[in-house]
Order: sequence, then structure tokens, then C-alpha cells
Amino acid sequence: MHQCEFMLLYTVNFNEEELIQEAIQDLNDNLHIPKKYFKTEKGEQVETIESKKQLQEGKAFNKKDSDREDVVLFTPVRAGASVAYDLVGKVVAETELTRKAVVKILVGLKKEVFDQFGDDPEVFIIRAANIINGKKAKAIINQITYGKMPDAFGMEIFTEQNLKGSIDVNAMETERHLYDYVIYDSNTERDFATALEEHKKEVEIYVKLPRSFYINTPVGKYNPDWAIAFYENKVKHVYFVAETKGTESEMQLRDIEKAKADCARAHFHAISSDKVVYDIVTNYDRLWELAQ
Repeated sequence: MHQCEFMLLYTVNFNEEELIQEAIQDLNDNLHIPKKYFKTEKGEQVETIESKKQLQEGKAFNKKDSDREDVVLFTPVRAGASVAYDLVGKVVAETELTRKAVVKILVGLKKEVFDQFGDDPEVFIIRAANIINGKKAKAIINQITYGKMPDAFGMEIFTEQNLKGSIDVNAMETERHLYDYVIYDSNTERDFATALEEHKKEVEIYVKLPRSFYINTPVGKYNPDWAIAFYENKVKHVYFVAETKGTESEMQLRDIEKAKADCARAHFHAISSDKVVYDIVTNYDRLWELAQ
């Protein structure tokens, strides 16, 4: 079996106590759980319903805004009541912190913040974990190191896919892609692939990476978009792994996304020093600048 990439093991060290205090502060400042409500609207059915479309568009009833009422969906259950939630366990599962660390964070919350758990436990867990993971992401960016393992991705990750697409909808014919067609997820990816095809004297071959190719990071698996091989006499970095973003504003990444990107840089540096380079780009011209 051919191998296409080393699997790497990462190690990371950070100050857990500092992370706990920063997470408490951020949660107290920014954790807001909306109470659940449903709205009732009263109206009268029109005399004649002419079609199914009329029903679907809501035109079969004449609504009366004056009859609209806000009704509380359920009586909030306080966190101390009998609720079938292992709050600590679920936050541990979402953040991969120790139970001791998670308990310290939850104990440090203001009462009015912690009491929001009763308003919507699932949303509380998800949003709290996202905030904690954001702080964790910042903590690990400069502390992660990767080391090679004997395992590797096999070439079958490129052949086991059963991708479906329609030409000019989410697929295009290619000459320099690994296959005759490339499936794209957005107009940004379509335009990027088009540019790779146009620069025949610079790009030797490229591939849209499958979702089964990923980099392990402390804040989740990360899937880069593209792998590009340039002609060796044209550029400094022969191989380039890229993540494409449509605009500069999209490149203002959240903490977790930024941490994943930084982990990707550390990953490819570990396997090749400077031969395989990873970066985030908005277009081919930016890719070419970075490859020089």
C-alpha cells in the first residue's frame, strides 16, 4: 500500500490554572442563554383555498397581529433540581479538559450566569464549551509540537470516495487535477481551481483534499482544502497545502480556527521542514507570492 502522508502525534503544554481563570472571566462576560418561547398567531382562514402553494406560503389565512401572544415554553428548571444532565461530564467531553479543571471553571461562575443552565441545558453546555475551547485554543497556539509516528494515510483515501457532482453546478472538468473532474464546495473554490488550471507553466498537479484527510489538533480535526505541487524550478516551496477563504474578512479567524491553522503550520513543518508549506489564501496570486 502506498503512503501519502505521515501521521503525527502532538504534544502541548499550557498553564491550566491560567486557562481556568481566563475561561471563568470570559464565561461571566459573554455566556448568554436565551430563554425559550413560542409564539401563537391567530387568524381567519380565507373562504377559498386555491392551491397547495397558497397553504405553503401562508396565504390561506389572514393573520391578525393583535392576537399574537408570547407564551413561555416551559418553566425553567434550576441546575440544582433533579435533571438528567451530567454537566461536568458533558463539558469535559466537549473540551477534553480534566474534570477537576471543569469543576473549577463552573464553580467560578457568577450565580446569574450559572443559573442559565436551567433555561436551556443543551445550549448552555454547547456555548460554554465553545468559549472554553476558544480560550484553550489561544493557550496552545505557541506550545504545540508534532512528532512523527509510523502510521500513515494510504492512497485509498483518494479512491474510496463516492463523490457526486454536476458540471457547472459543483463540478468542473480539469487537466491538472489528480482526477478528470474536481468537486468544489463554493464559488471561491471553483475560482481557485480555475486559476490553478490556467497557470499551466507553474502548477504541475493539484488535488482537492478529501474530508478523510485531516490533521489532529487539541481543538479538533482539521481538514485543509488543497494540495498543490509546483514545478521545482519555478518556486522555492514545491509542495503547498492551502486553505481557501473568499475574502480578507473571512480570514479574521476565530480563536479555534486560528489555533487549527497554526497547528497545521507546525504539522507540515515537522514532516518536511520548509519543503511542504501550509497557509491560508484568498486567491491564486496570494498563493504564488507565498510559494516564492
